[in-house]
Amino acid sequence: MTKTNALRILEAAGAPFTAREYDAADGGISGLAVAAKIGQAPERVFKTLVTEGKNTGLNVFIIPAGVELDLKKAAAAAGDKYVEMIKARELEPKTGYIHGGCSPLGMKKRFPTFIDETAELYDTINVSGGRIGLQVELAPGDLARLTDARFCDLF
Repeated sequence: MTKTNALRILEAAGAPFTAREYDAADGGISGLAVAAKIGQAPERVFKTLVTEGKNTGLNVFIIPAGVELDLKKAAAAAGDKYVEMIKARELEPKTGYIHGGCSPLGMKKRFPTFIDETAELYDTINVSGGRIGLQVELAPGDLARLTDARFCDLF
């Protein structure tokens, strides 16, 4: 398995995790498709979304695969009046990750990060491992600690 920044961070921190590779050759990279491919319930597979706030700049939101980010709740969590999703073409230059392989761990810079509070209902959740075809399962508390994230209501 090729190491990604996300895997290196988890290993260096000594955080327990399970890496799961899946076949993405069919182009199925949506959160729901990934959940099915790794055999996990969609509410335990979280997608990483990056927004830009009017005043706060880039913010990272981690929400369950089957829901949509409520931009008003996201703005409130970030302490901004307005946030909008960044364009897919802006993702790699700003974060170092591509659409479908964006991990909340190991971005080019550390951005304010927010995890939907439903993550705390589970012992472990799944997030991107830093490339298409790789997910990591870890404790929500470890993810929050390693990204300096807060838990909030985001959908």
